Amino acid sequence: MLDPQEISDRLEIAEVLTRYCTAIDSKDFDLLDDVFTEDSTIDYSSSVPGVLGSLAEMKAWLSDVLGEFTMTQHLVSNISYEIQGDRAMTRTMFFYPMKWQDDTGKLQTFFVGGYYEDELIKTVNGWRIRLRVEQQRWSTGPRPASLVKG
Repeated sequence: MLDPQEISDRLEIAEVLTRYCTAIDSKDFDLLDDVFTEDSTIDYSSSVPGVLGSLAEMKAWLSDVLGEFTMTQHLVSNISYEIQGDRAMTRTMFFYPMKWQDDTGKLQTFFVGGYYEDELIKTVNGWRIRLRVEQQRWSTGPRPASLVKG
């Protein structure tokens, strides 16, 4: 049975995960400052092209790689929680369709699925992700040339 503090922590962590999706889909990358700690490490190396780096590096990379997409919709679900005091580990499934315009002007849709493995800490400003490892498990559909392995 969950105690009131764990219920509160779960709700707050779920809000952080949702805030991430909002930041990505609105392309408001400064909102990620309210998702990650300043010293966070973010590992998107399972993406194509993938990177591993700091929050500042990820904000620049996301701005660049998502710039080609006219629409993205990041959806998260099935959150598994391990909370111990002011530290938490989560595993969250993700699915995101993304639209982009090809050279002929036709809209194409690219889909990606997988999960995020996060380490979070409770800060004076609430829960924040200190370590994120994205595990892409599948993708389908045409993608922009910049996202094709070469």
